[in-house]
Amino acid sequence: MVNEKKQSATATRQQQAGGDFVRGVFTELRRVTWPTRNEWVSATVLTLLLVIGIGLYTYVLDQGFGWILDQLHVHNI
Repeated sequence: MVNEKKQSATATRQQQAGGDFVRGVFTELRRVTWPTRNEWVSATVLTLLLVIGIGLYTYVLDQGFGWILDQLHVHNI
């Protein structure tokens, strides 16, 4: 009987802690300064341009090193 009361008390504390956590999350989300639509669009465009730029840079380097290695490779046919 005593063991059951301890388990019940532990379960109640865990449920209360979980509820406190969720309430804390919502409280913090209300404090967040969310970006405006213009800020969001600007950040998205910048991210896409950087991804495309880095991708092209990597592609050019890969092609350049591939060409150099092809020039160094001796073909024994």
